[in-house]
Amino acid sequence: MSRNLPDGFRAVLDDAIGSAEAARLALALGESEPSLSARANPLKGAAPLAGADTVPWHTGGFYLPERPLFAADPAWHAGAYYVQDASSMAVGTLAAYLRARHFGSRDDLRYLDACAAPGGKTIGAIEALGKDAYVVANEADPRRAAILAENLAKHGAPGVAVTVGPAERFSALPSAFDIIAADAPCSGEGMMRKEPVAVEQWSPTLIESCAAMQRSIVESLWKALKPGGFFIYSTCTFNRREDEDVARHMAEQLGAEPVALPMELFPGALPGDGAHCCRFLPGRVRGEGLFMALLRKPDGEACSKKASKKRGTNAQRPMPSLAEFAKDHIDSAERFCVAGDSLVPRAHAEFAASLGAAVRPLSIGLRPAELKGRSLAPTHMLAMSSVLAAGSFPSAELDYASALAYLRGESLPDVPDGLPQGYFTPLWHGIPLGFAKNIGRRANNLYPDPLRLRLGADKLPASVPAPIVDL
Repeated sequence: MSRNLPDGFRAVLDDAIGSAEAARLALALGESEPSLSARANPLKGAAPLAGADTVPWHTGGFYLPERPLFAADPAWHAGAYYVQDASSMAVGTLAAYLRARHFGSRDDLRYLDACAAPGGKTIGAIEALGKDAYVVANEADPRRAAILAENLAKHGAPGVAVTVGPAERFSALPSAFDIIAADAPCSGEGMMRKEPVAVEQWSPTLIESCAAMQRSIVESLWKALKPGGFFIYSTCTFNRREDEDVARHMAEQLGAEPVALPMELFPGALPGDGAHCCRFLPGRVRGEGLFMALLRKPDGEACSKKASKKRGTNAQRPMPSLAEFAKDHIDSAERFCVAGDSLVPRAHAEFAASLGAAVRPLSIGLRPAELKGRSLAPTHMLAMSSVLAAGSFPSAELDYASALAYLRGESLPDVPDGLPQGYFTPLWHGIPLGFAKNIGRRANNLYPDPLRLRLGADKLPASVPAPIVDL
């Protein structure tokens, strides 16, 4: 396949990375096909298959030789793996480095992914930071935020909030986060192999418009970073105006300190203009385009303004019996406290309740149950959660045909012998797919309608597809 690159694009590449690297990159963008990669979810006990071609800069990342029909794989629906470009996984690797090098075993670490949808980089940070961290994933577009929430719920980590609003609104939470990541909206030059629209829409005017927006975003987010905290700035574009120049703006106008990247962790990446920057370039690495910069907020720049709690969340309206429900169904329930209809890590409960001062929370933690009449019913989020206590609900392992039927929302007529009436978890290789309710001779399907598999039976494989990850 040959792609025609935009007029003037090569000159932009020459300026950013030099003529030799630009020539190699232009050839890769114009003539080669993108790679396909995914990341196994350790929270679900998944790992890359033995012999898989692994991503060199991310533990758990691996390449796929061809694109399977992911919708036909129950393991994908169960959150056992997440499909993500290999280059983008580097942000999670950097987050893990910061955790190990600068924050140690702190249980009050807070991380903001300010431009998070669809959620791949957020998931990388969640895995990198450990179970005690609190991660806020924000998206400005409500429709994309809904997708973000679905993906994060499927991943299963409980200490995650999903919010909706412009990144600039986080200035209302001064000095709130230890690490802020901003994968800023950009001109998308790094997606030219994957998305034809990236070629069609490219122009110098678009670059300047994006750069102005990026400067505005980082200026507002800077207020939300703690003194001594770290800022990970990234884009999926190549040009200097949206990359090094934005990082330089942060240094010159905000007082940000450039921090040298651990380049040994990113084999194949091209150092940028300064030790705090690097690029992942098609033709150099097996992945798409990514720019990444690391900066630090100097100590002693604390803001005196306190976060407003006018908007708040529903954290002041506790759900009756939710704490008791958690004791029965949540592993290490003592780690959490009740905040409205959610469970939030104890170390972060007060902060979680303050998120509404900046943005609209879709969730502030794990919603394990919802009121059905006068009793609590388990949620799909609980089924997906890594803290669902083993054995707290009966379960039933499904074969492939039954798993697809369940994912399509069909009733399950063949209830296993001996399964008690009430809620149970249908399993795929031991991983919950959701909840169903045994009412005797059949089971009601409780798989959420928005998530249901819409492909007809004629488009699904008759036999079990080859596994993507080791379960």
